[in-house]
Amino acid sequence: MSTFEIEGGNKLHGSIQPQGAKNEALQVICAVLLTPDEVQIDNVPDIRDVNHLIALLKLLGVKVAELPWSGVGKSYTFKADDIHLDVIGSPDYCRLASQLRGSIMIAGPLLARFGMAVVPQPGGDKIGRRRIDTHLSGMENLGASIADFRLRIPSSQGSPSIQYGGYALEAREGLRGTFMLLDEASVTGTANIIMAAVLAHGTTTIMNAACEPYVYQLCEMLNRMGADISGLRSNRLTIHGVASLSGTTHQLLPDMIEVGSFIGMAAMTQSDLTIQGVELEHLGLIPQIFRRLGIEIWQRGADLYIPAMDIYEIDRFMDGSILTIADAPWPGFTPDLISIALVTAIQARGSVLIHQKMFESRLFFVDKLIDMGAQIILCDPHRATVIGLAREHPLRATHMTSPDIRAGVALLIAAMAAQGVSRIDNIEQIDRGYEHIDTRLNALGAKITRIS
Repeated sequence: MSTFEIEGGNKLHGSIQPQGAKNEALQVICAVLLTPDEVQIDNVPDIRDVNHLIALLKLLGVKVAELPWSGVGKSYTFKADDIHLDVIGSPDYCRLASQLRGSIMIAGPLLARFGMAVVPQPGGDKIGRRRIDTHLSGMENLGASIADFRLRIPSSQGSPSIQYGGYALEAREGLRGTFMLLDEASVTGTANIIMAAVLAHGTTTIMNAACEPYVYQLCEMLNRMGADISGLRSNRLTIHGVASLSGTTHQLLPDMIEVGSFIGMAAMTQSDLTIQGVELEHLGLIPQIFRRLGIEIWQRGADLYIPAMDIYEIDRFMDGSILTIADAPWPGFTPDLISIALVTAIQARGSVLIHQKMFESRLFFVDKLIDMGAQIILCDPHRATVIGLAREHPLRATHMTSPDIRAGVALLIAAMAAQGVSRIDNIEQIDRGYEHIDTRLNALGAKITRIS
């Protein structure tokens, strides 16, 4: 397990380029399994979750080649013309797939093209219950049969046995298009069902589909490959199944979660920061929410500029009541930035209620912020009230552990704004979603040491 040692009180200055979008990368990389032709994906972030997924595809027999660096992110070609179906459900497959929640999106492409898939219980952030019912019911609606899957690896040389659980999916006669109303607008669930439906017989209509930018990026990529998907950017998608798909080239969007993280980081550390090439139309409410926290955000062409601010003041609602920031499906405020909004409010003037609706364990990291001197009342698992310190009291350095990707970066932001030297353990969680974050921030003036 590795650790960050952070010397607080150092301001950032300069420009930073957001990495390619993590959540989009996990979807479109799974989609390469839908065709035997070569697919090129550009602006791929060098992060643990994406690298785990690429390793899983290689295990399945996908030919992966990294292209020379073109200036923004990594570029890869993928060719899934010789898939090793016997690997599916093997111990190595289960080991890799269970480490990564995004691995569940391999099921749709495998089921559509080969009529079989295994879904080990996926890993990922420990932020509360994250059911996969939407994925499974979507596949079942398309005609797949689902059975429990169990794999037990006997112990050896005194080590304990390992047991993997999950589901085995089968559609030997192919999938059939149908109408379905999703019980939740799950982003990964929608993506998985789309990838299964593009090769199904007949027409599939998905109501209450997620409409995040990453979903329509996936749809646009599939349409270039020969799919027939309409209703993009809406919550009603119509998919006419086709016989086969061909190759294409696709470029990932900048990661909106990194953009929001850098906005909050600049405000907390009183830094002068330019975030380059953000593609503002794909940010939704993110700039608006941070502006309501009192942060100045200036648009300069494709860039966002955050000037150094001595103080920023939280808005109130028009009737004078306390501001509430809550997550919601797109185009609402993304739940992945709730932790960042919370930590950013610590040194604002005013108060805000943070309401994390989707995950009941995501706010449990605030005890560490309270230890640092933050004024936060955890009302219940979903709500926390932040009473801003208005920079009258600096945060104290402390020793923390990163519980998940977003809380880990929120703790990093707090440590960068604190007095003294803080330590954050389990930074592998941060590495799952943020590319070389210590190196990139140190180039702007931060002092972050990685200790293995």
